[in-house]
Amino acid sequence: MTRSQAETILRQFICTERSSEPLDYAAIREAVFIVADLSDYQILGICAETAEEGLKALSSYTSALKYDVPETRSIPGTIYIKFNPLTGRSHMEPYAGEHRGALVSCQSAFDDGVNETFGHLPLDLFDQ
Repeated sequence: MTRSQAETILRQFICTERSSEPLDYAAIREAVFIVADLSDYQILGICAETAEEGLKALSSYTSALKYDVPETRSIPGTIYIKFNPLTGRSHMEPYAGEHRGALVSCQSAFDDGVNETFGHLPLDLFDQ
């Protein structure tokens, strides 16, 4: 898969309503790995119904991207988690929005690197 193909796959998730068509999880995972390899690091955001669901997604995404799983305190209700691997810090806060999923924000110091946020990707993308 090329960079252009990976970006096209991931851009279909940018704050849009998903169709009911089945997703090709293998292609989405491959696309995430390609853009991650073309960026210096990735900041993660998780929007979930519960802290348990959000922490499970954060754990699977951080593991897939080869980051240490951060300790994050749990709160009740619908949540948003932000994790910055450069600082190792994460935080969870209440979330009133309608979107659910993971945001992968690629950060690159170079013009030819990937500097873009993709998502909301499936929370269970790396569970399979």
